[in-house]
Amino acid sequence: MDIYQLARINGNPVIEGNRVTFIWKGKSAPYYIDDIHQWEESPQKMKRIAPGLWAYTLELDSDAYLEYAFLDPRTKKRLKDPLNKKTVFNGIKHYNHYFYMPAASPTPYAIKRKGIPSGRVTRHLVDTWMIQDDGKRELHLYQPPVKGPVPLLLVYDGTDYLKRAMLNVIVDNLIHEKRIRPLAMAFLQNGDDRRAVEYACSDATLMTIQHSVLPFATKKLNLIDIKKNRGAYGVLGASFSGLMSVYTGLRMPEIFGKVIAQSSVFELEGRDFVAVDLIRAKMSREIKIWMDIGHFDWLLEDNRRVQPLLQNNGYNVTYHEAPAGHNYTFWQNELPRALINVFGIK
Repeated sequence: MDIYQLARINGNPVIEGNRVTFIWKGKSAPYYIDDIHQWEESPQKMKRIAPGLWAYTLELDSDAYLEYAFLDPRTKKRLKDPLNKKTVFNGIKHYNHYFYMPAASPTPYAIKRKGIPSGRVTRHLVDTWMIQDDGKRELHLYQPPVKGPVPLLLVYDGTDYLKRAMLNVIVDNLIHEKRIRPLAMAFLQNGDDRRAVEYACSDATLMTIQHSVLPFATKKLNLIDIKKNRGAYGVLGASFSGLMSVYTGLRMPEIFGKVIAQSSVFELEGRDFVAVDLIRAKMSREIKIWMDIGHFDWLLEDNRRVQPLLQNNGYNVTYHEAPAGHNYTFWQNELPRALINVFGIK
């Protein structure tokens, strides 16, 4: 059976051990783009392997997850892969095709299970005048299915983590299995085109959290008294909001003593953000930090640089890498072990 028939039967790409081959049938070939090559920044030419048949081959770890697309060389528009119907929204304007290598699989914790208690998610508008002209921002609150006060997890990029990462479902399942202690969550939506400014170690964002989001969440949720439980709350984010999560922990350790930072930005155009300066100054070393990053992420070397800086300066940091890119599927798959690390039941 030739490789095109294999692709028709099993779908793109054709996987043989660690060798992965993407197939395209047509008079001419599109470009191949993916996480590894930073998408449109470095389009890859496909090779003609037979009349009207084109291929692109690479080697991947057996537990890799990869998103990719095809690109029209003339129009620069993306083309659908007729041999792979699996797509996922990239959060900007495109749907990427994706696949898992044989030793990889999506986390089972993101699947809603029948017969287990579910937390309640409610939608609100919260005062954010310090970071937004019209002064209101969407906030979703999650109350776990338990009685008694619980700690809070503040989630930056909240709507994305709620809808794309299914974080509430993950937490439901982890609580049910007694892998983590019950916790409440506050999902604060980002400012869209203001996002980078709000998350670039912004004290205005911290003021909004302290004077608006936390009082609102405390009123609506049954939370433990943070004054009697120093650093019991957590904060979570990815990319720029991963940076903001680290900064929040460093600046407000008496509240947010548990930090989950996924694929975080730590520098821009060769200049470190102030969070890195605070780490060098050994500020708030009592916080606990989880970091994860994908091997195909353009931020990989930046995270590899900051992790030993944290460790050498006495921070409690757990660091994890995996063969994946800069996307919510990777972050979703990492969330169970991240949550167990910072909120796990000992």
